[in-house]
Amino acid sequence: MTSTRSPGRPVALAVFLVVAGAIGFTAAFALTLEKFVLLADPQAALGCDFSLLVQCGRNLTSAQGEVFGFPNPLIGIAGFAAVIVVGMAVLAGGRFAAWFWVLFNIGLAGALAFVVWLVTQSIFVLGTLCPWCMVVWSVTIPLFLAVTLYNASAGNLRLPRGPRRVLASAYGWVPLISVACYLAIAVVAQLRLDVISYL
Repeated sequence: MTSTRSPGRPVALAVFLVVAGAIGFTAAFALTLEKFVLLADPQAALGCDFSLLVQCGRNLTSAQGEVFGFPNPLIGIAGFAAVIVVGMAVLAGGRFAAWFWVLFNIGLAGALAFVVWLVTQSIFVLGTLCPWCMVVWSVTIPLFLAVTLYNASAGNLRLPRGPRRVLASAYGWVPLISVACYLAIAVVAQLRLDVISYL
């Protein structure tokens, strides 16, 4: 007689989802408030405008800041709220089917793709580094990595044994991989915008 043992609840991942989701939600909410300030007074000085390089104003008033016809931070508020809910549900004892984790992963992949596009637009087109935007970037990257590598290790993604083992072994390296991504963005920003000269 054979039995299949379902993987245990990913408690550490759930805690990370709640913490990272809360950080991202806070950043998106702060950006939304700053957008309200600009709507009331387009000439207002925002609390996140520190210099010509480090500022939120140019990003919030640009076409890139309203890709779907409404402020991008509203997407962040909804998306990060969903991340928090998933994390809290797991901590409360919830167990999700593989298809749910895959759909969740697809959503985070879309978020990462959007963030990558926003990073390139911010650095190469707008020539700014938006503080709250960078907070959103900094949590979206490890969120995608953590959920993707968890899904690989838990068998939620149908992958050949070799790639699955490689991805599963990388699960514990999410912080280091995330830092490497941050450094890559920092290098690109420095080469394009000469960030150091503004310090």
